[in-house]
Amino acid sequence: MRQERAPLWEALIKHRLSQAAQLHVPGHRGGQGMAPEFLDLAGTGLCQIDLTEIPGLDDLHHPQGPIAEAQKLAAELYQADKSFFMVNGTSGGLMALILTCCGQGNKILVPRNAHRSVISGLILSGAMPVYYCPPGIKEFACLAGPDAGQIEQYLKQFPETRAVVCVHPTYYGVAGDIAAVAEVCHNRGIPLLVDEAHGAHLKFHPDLPPDALSCGADAVAQSTHKLGGSLTQSSLLHLKSNLINDDRLADALRMVQSTSPSYLLMASLDVARRQLARQGRELLDKAVSLARWCRQELARISGVRVLDQQYLGGSGAKYLDVTRLTVSLLEAGISGYRAAELLAQKYGVMVEMADYASIVAIISIGTTRKDVERLVKAVKSIVTAETGSPLPLQPALNLPEPVVRLSPREAWFKEGKPVPLKQSLGKISAETVAVYPPGIPVLCPGEEITGPVLEYLAAVQQGGFHIQGPQDGTLSRIRVLD
Repeated sequence: MRQERAPLWEALIKHRLSQAAQLHVPGHRGGQGMAPEFLDLAGTGLCQIDLTEIPGLDDLHHPQGPIAEAQKLAAELYQADKSFFMVNGTSGGLMALILTCCGQGNKILVPRNAHRSVISGLILSGAMPVYYCPPGIKEFACLAGPDAGQIEQYLKQFPETRAVVCVHPTYYGVAGDIAAVAEVCHNRGIPLLVDEAHGAHLKFHPDLPPDALSCGADAVAQSTHKLGGSLTQSSLLHLKSNLINDDRLADALRMVQSTSPSYLLMASLDVARRQLARQGRELLDKAVSLARWCRQELARISGVRVLDQQYLGGSGAKYLDVTRLTVSLLEAGISGYRAAELLAQKYGVMVEMADYASIVAIISIGTTRKDVERLVKAVKSIVTAETGSPLPLQPALNLPEPVVRLSPREAWFKEGKPVPLKQSLGKISAETVAVYPPGIPVLCPGEEITGPVLEYLAAVQQGGFHIQGPQDGTLSRIRVLD
């Protein structure tokens, strides 16, 4: 096929030039009914291609025209059997994959650092999770990718497992040996489902970790909007497997995606794919070069540590995405939270994420030299002004083993009530409690609140760590099942 084509984009432009009478939704009618302040900023062109399923523009849920052709071009580029456009992000793709592969009570191997959409997939499907915790990188209090040996041990212990989920690469840019994990899964005849939300760019540069599909993954959900150049909320789902029913997957996608898919999002996927096909290597050459310069400059600053190859090792930490900068200022006495706050408020530098140990900054195909120079200059200034005694690296990776009593679906549909945390011993959690670092759940719905869990949470409260998930952010109370 011709990768210089963008079939859906071309169809939208053709319709725009036709000057047809628009007696259909959306009601703003190509911008005519749009609020003037929005129109002033967004422009009329954007509004004129915000369309719906009219003749010539195809239907995402039964594609036979330009959407079908655009998806075939994506599949060809990524060497997939089939590729699907997604308009509610990678979240919808992960939920659809779990619905496709698992039903009520089926076991599925899930990393403890899985995105919360995986939990949603478990709730929708009724699958029973078997959780594994990938190896950690203690200097940055973060997790690595999946370890093939660990996965093999779990599959021996739970031979009835129907699928394996893994993250590649992690939020911190660390990637495991996906080829080895895929081999372990395929030896047992089960599919490997990969959350590659932060890896849409990997295929297009040799200095980046290998993409999961080329390593033998059966299905890969990618957030093209994160690092591939499309609009926020647009993603691709790639399938390359005889272990997954593609018709059932299409049905699952129809279930979890909007019946009014945004043509703006789909068109952005189409042109982003074309740009990556034609200029991906060139654009990523620039990003990799900027990232390497930035890494070198940051590493020269006293008290600053940058996650690089020296901290990797083992099957779970085989590769590093050099365009993702995980930077610790703990030796300078500055937490990641404090560093991100200062960068934003005093220097106008916005980073992707912060936890206690580090900040994470992304060098993308749109990053400029001015951006990275500003980051380096700001970090130098912060260290000069704020350096204090080194901060201890808390043992945040020593998480207690989860004790799963109910499936997430069973827990979701049961009544819950808040109780004081100190009185929750032996009860079953009705909510997720995740601590940063390491950013993975201490509790998920359906799990028993054990003594080690309470001890861990008490240490978290004392250390002032950031908590996500529970209704009570102070964690003085926790919602449990009746």
